[in-house]
Amino acid sequence: MSAIHVPGNMRYSWLGLLRHVGPVAIERAYGDDPEHLAAEARSRNWLGSPGVTEPEIVQHEQRLGVRLPPSYKEFLQVTNGWDEDGIACGRLLPLAEIGWLRDLDPHLAGMWSSPDEELLSVPDEDYFVYGEGQDTVHLRAEYLPDTLQIGEYDDGTYLLNPHIKTPDGEWEAWYLAPWLPGAERCRSFWDLMNSQLREYTEAP
Repeated sequence: MSAIHVPGNMRYSWLGLLRHVGPVAIERAYGDDPEHLAAEARSRNWLGSPGVTEPEIVQHEQRLGVRLPPSYKEFLQVTNGWDEDGIACGRLLPLAEIGWLRDLDPHLAGMWSSPDEELLSVPDEDYFVYGEGQDTVHLRAEYLPDTLQIGEYDDGTYLLNPHIKTPDGEWEAWYLAPWLPGAERCRSFWDLMNSQLREYTEAP
C-alpha cells in the first residue's frame, strides 16, 4: 500500500477509522482462502484510493451548486471513494460519481410520494431523534428527491440531506434501504459512517 496523504488540521479522524476497518473486511471476505487472504492483506489492507484536492472539491461543488458538508469533504481528501468491491459497508462513490438522487435514480427519488396523495410531514418531535431512540419510519419523504447520493450498501443507498444542516455546516446523513421502514438517519456523514462501520466491525 502506498503512503496515504492526509492534509493537516483535519477535524475528523477518518484515517484511523478506515485503517481499522480494512484488515477486518479483508479477513472476513477472504478468510476461507489463506493464500488469497495473504495476498490481499499484503496488497491492500487499505480499501480506499488517493484523496482529492481542495480545488477538485470546489469544482464539484460548483457542478452541484452547493457547499459540501465538512466531514464529507475531509473524507474525500483522505480517500476519493471507498470499498470499491463492497466487501465492508458498501461502496462510497468517488467524487465525480456523486449526484442528486432525482437525477441518478428518479424512480427511487419518487417512490415514497404520489401525485394523488398529499404527503404528511413528520413532526419535529418525532423527526429530530437520533441514535437508539430513533424510529426509522419517521422519514420526511419530501426531502428524498433533493438528497445527494454518495454510495450504496447491500440493496440500500447512502444519502446526504441538504434540508437539515447543523450550525457548523454538516448535513443530515441517511442510509435508506428497502428492508428498513424508512431510513437510518444521523446528524452528519461522520456519525453515520461511525455507526455503520462500528456495527460492521463488532458483528460476530
